[in-house]
Amino acid sequence: MNKPILIYGTGTLAKLARQLAAECGRDFAGYIDDYHSGAEVVGTFEDVKACYPAEQYEIVIGIGYTNLAARWAVYEAVREAGYASPSLIHPQALVSETSRIGHGCMIMRGAVVDTWAEVEDLVVMWPGSVLNHESMIGSNTFLSPNCTICGFVTIGRHCFLGAGSIIVNHQTVPSHSFIKAGRLYFYSTINGITDQLPIRRLPPP
Repeated sequence: MNKPILIYGTGTLAKLARQLAAECGRDFAGYIDDYHSGAEVVGTFEDVKACYPAEQYEIVIGIGYTNLAARWAVYEAVREAGYASPSLIHPQALVSETSRIGHGCMIMRGAVVDTWAEVEDLVVMWPGSVLNHESMIGSNTFLSPNCTICGFVTIGRHCFLGAGSIIVNHQTVPSHSFIKAGRLYFYSTINGITDQLPIRRLPPP
């Protein structure tokens, strides 16, 4: 039997996580907020550890991409405290039975995870994002709506890929990368000349 879910955070992603959890048939037990009180906030994480034991509750990370380092630190603290962080996969997402999904992921309506693809921990795939065959997304990475990852691609950890961006096949995107909406990412060498679409690097956590 599934345990009730607590959602860490109270912002936009946290509210979307609550709706996604409901659409996945999971019971919502409240929000965790270390700085603010409010409706349906059960307390800080310290309060939760005292009153909502890991044996009875699971925690979904609802902190957004504006601070990937803080998001990852919270995830590590939650796991260290013994809480499971389930992946929420919308029933209308298309996820191959040969793929592998890590812990704490959010895979939203209409997202595609193709054959032998791998999604590491704490990845968010927005509606319409596509991860094609034999590609891998590193931990704590966001794929925005209609982002397309072609085959045999490796996306590093702590990345953000903007809406409609395209990563062509056989590419490696370094960790801490930020790719703008609508951009085509490629790296190729033809006749000794290297051609690479510039990307912005995010600060490491």
